[in-house]
Formats: sequence, C-alpha cells, structure tokens
Amino acid sequence: MDKPFAITLDVGSSLANKTGSWRTERPVYRDLLPPCNNACPAGENIQQWLYHAEEGGYEGAWRQIMADNPFPAVMGRVCYRPCQSACNRGQLDEAVGINSVERFLGDEAIKRGWTTEAAAAGTGKSVLVIGAGPGGLSAAYHLRRLGHAVTIVDAGEAAGGMMRYGIPRYRLPREILDVEIERVRDLGVTLELGRQVTDVPAAMRAGGFQAAFLAVGAAIGKRAYIPAGDSARILNAVSVLHDVEGPHRPLLGRQVVVYGGGNTAMDAARTAKRLGATDALVVYRRSRDNMPAHDTEITDAQDEGVRMKWLATIAHADHGAITVEKMRLDDSGLPQPTGEFEELAADTVILALGQTSDLSLLSNLDGVEQRDGELIVDPNLMTGHPGIFAGGDMVPGERTATSAIGHGKKAARAIDSWLGGQPYQPATKPAIASYNLLNTWYYSDAPATIRPKLDPARRVTTFDEIEGGLDESTALFEARRCLSCGNCFNCDNCFGVCPDNAVIKLEPGNRYAIDYDYCKGCGLCVAECPSGAIEMNPEQT
Repeated sequence: MDKPFAITLDVGSSLANKTGSWRTERPVYRDLLPPCNNACPAGENIQQWLYHAEEGGYEGAWRQIMADNPFPAVMGRVCYRPCQSACNRGQLDEAVGINSVERFLGDEAIKRGWTTEAAAAGTGKSVLVIGAGPGGLSAAYHLRRLGHAVTIVDAGEAAGGMMRYGIPRYRLPREILDVEIERVRDLGVTLELGRQVTDVPAAMRAGGFQAAFLAVGAAIGKRAYIPAGDSARILNAVSVLHDVEGPHRPLLGRQVVVYGGGNTAMDAARTAKRLGATDALVVYRRSRDNMPAHDTEITDAQDEGVRMKWLATIAHADHGAITVEKMRLDDSGLPQPTGEFEELAADTVILALGQTSDLSLLSNLDGVEQRDGELIVDPNLMTGHPGIFAGGDMVPGERTATSAIGHGKKAARAIDSWLGGQPYQPATKPAIASYNLLNTWYYSDAPATIRPKLDPARRVTTFDEIEGGLDESTALFEARRCLSCGNCFNCDNCFGVCPDNAVIKLEPGNRYAIDYDYCKGCGLCVAECPSGAIEMNPEQT
C-alpha cells in the first residue's frame, strides 16, 4: 500500500532514567501486502483506493484504480472477485464488497466526467497492438500513459473483444463499456477496426512499429464429435453470444440444450431464455461440484429457470430431440458411461465446450512456440521473437477479462523497458498480511452490503442489467469495512497504549515514530495494533 513509511527515531532526551537499554526486542513499523491486492489479477492497489474512498475521496480512489485498470465500471460488473475470496474480513464476518465499491467509483467517474491524460512528452517509439479486447485495450492505455504512440488493429466491427461479444448485456450494459473504451481512445490511441493482421512482421514494418503486443483472445468455440442427423441444429456458444450483438439475433426455438459446464454455458443458457426459449437445459458430464462455472453464475441461471442435468453426455442429436447417456463418476472423479439413455426435446443444441485462439497470424514469426493451442511467453510476456509480446486468453493462464487487463498492464511495462534497452524488473512483493496478524477485537460486526437485483421473472424478459450498484452511503459504509490489513492507518492505538510515551505522532500522513531511548520493548503496541502493522525485531548486539 502506497502510504508513507513510518520513521523510527533515536531522538535522545534531556530527561534522566532512560529505559531503552532494558530492551531485548524493538517494535518496528512495517508494510505488508494485503491479501486482496495479492489476489487481484489486474494488480490493483485495492487497499489504497479503499483508503481514499472511506474518507470520501472518490476521485482520488478512482485515479488510484486507473493507475492499474482502465475499466473500473466494467470490472465492477463482470469481475469474479478473487480479491473478495482472499479478503481477511471474510474470516471475521463477511468479505468487504470491494467489487461493489469499484463499480460505484467507476459509475461516479462516468457521471462526473473524470478523465485521464497520457504522458506529457512522447518517447518517439510506437507499438502495434493486435486485438481490441480487454488485454489489448489495457496495454494500449498503459503504453500511452508511458508516452508511446499506440495503434490497435482489430478484425471486429467494434472494440471490446469478449467484453462486447462474449459477456451479455444483462451483465454489462454497452453504454458503460463504450464510455470506458472511448476514454482509452481519448488518450490518443489509434484504433483501426475491420482489419485482420495475418503477418505480424509485415504489419510492424509497414507501420514503423518497434514492438507489438498480441491479444487476439480466444474467440473460436471448440467442437466435439456428436453423432447427428442431417436436420439436427447444432451451434456453438461463442457464435450465439456474438450474434446477439448483431442486427439479427439468432432464432433458437423453444427447447434449447446447452452442452458444457463453464461460465460461457451459463451465459448461453440465460441468453436463450431471453431470446424466447421456454426451456433451457444445461447438460454437463460431471456433478455440480466439478463444474468450472462460478457458483454465482450457476445460482443466477437456476433462479432464471435454467435447468441443470448433471452426470450426462449427449450421445446423439437429431431434429427436435437429443439422446443423452447417464454418467457416473469413478473413484478418480472421471465420468464413465452407464449404458442408460434418455431422449429429450431439443430444437437447438449449443456447444459450450471451451474456446481456442486463432494463431494463424504467427505463421511468419520466427522463434515463437505454441502448445495446446496457446502461445508460450516468458515471465515478462515476451514471445520467443524479440520485441513481440502476448497476453490474455491466447497465452496460458486464467481466462477472464480481469486477467487480460493485468496482462496488458504487465506487457506495457515490459515493452517500455524493452524499448529503453533495459530488462523489466517487477517490484519485489512484501509478505502477505494474514488474518492471524490482525487484532480483530477493535472491529465490530458489519455485514456486507448486498447489491439489489431484478426479480428473476423480470430478468428473462429483457436484456436490461440485472444487478444494481451501491449508492454513496452504502459505498462509503462498505469501504469503511476494510481492515487495512498489514498497513498503518493512523488509528492512534500504539500512541495511546504505550506505557512509556515512546510513540511519537508525526505530521498527518507520516504516521508514527518510536523514541527508542524510552521504549522498553514491552510489545504492547504490537499486540494492540489492529492491522498487524508493527512487529518485534531482536536487538542487534
């Protein structure tokens, strides 16, 4: 957390009877890594922006987010909140609603027209970004703020990648996405749509680019062999979700079966309901516990009337019907056939079996390595071809928009270092502030604020956003639930409990110092620090 380090002093005194010589250990202020920060795929300094927000400094909080993530209003809606899963407060009562506060700040920025600026002086270097999804847009944003000229090339008709063509409108209203994308363009990023790059080196030479970042995403739906009659209607989920954004929405019929168990399967089934399906059924080979979809997505789908058929696989598809075979899990957890079959009505079958990337643009690149349909990169996201970096869904890792945004930021910093002739050296992370370091006696129970949701019966009749945001009062309350794990927040506990008056208050924002002439090393300040921001260190002999 970017608060100033506290200062320790050996100040001396004109008073007699100094007791510092009694010490065998001395208290030392420290700054640890909050678990929320550590868990954030975008690398946000969450505790720092919550610190601003809890004081009502909303613009400062928003700008702190924007230092790492250019899409707070988007991510406040679609991120799966690993920060909250890691939040220490979850062991006390309920995790801080970090994502809810981020959405509030993102929406507040849109409402008030807050903007960011690129670097005052340009570097004279230019970078090609291929792909206008979350990874490419994030890289372009950070590269412009570092002073580089950036051109994004994308084959689609509109920017946003899977944020636009993979996440349904009921989760992400397009006007929110458009505003945050436009903010990136306003930095001076050039965006060329409807253009596909098939030869990266040639595109770099033609545009005079010194480096490139590849972020084409994984927009090709995987297929599986399903015995089917000539009249069976089988689509893939990626195409269905993409076509919903077009002028002619797909006609799926009344009985829709989605084959798969991930988040895309949930989106496809919920979209089918909104397109008029009276019955949307998800068929998955394993049990619910094995489903890769997030629990919230499964629960929301079920609330909207999506049915689940676990431990089943599609054995045959034909006009208006499918045949499924019941499965069982063996001792290792793998599904095995049982020989029991069942026929189900199905006007359309939607395959949601994962996605892969179109890597054909790598054909003229020397030194690059592919493995299982993914591009292999080094720890700084550079491919085997010098100056060409890659991130997002096309490289190994978690496939979420938040992760892609984090890749874009990391790649931008690595590209900046590479263009400057220096290797990129990420900052060393401090130790994580674990729950056992906190003194939770000082914190009263404060249950998390729940965002309002549309009634399920209303949801399936429209693509309107289903989840609301917090207002200012609830956002402020939620921000103030942060425990400031591992970092001093000027609570004055150490100052108040020290029996020797050895803790000295410094100027506002500079925290505290310790007069070691009088500190006996009793450790009371450490025991009473709510956030675990002080530790006892042995005296040097």
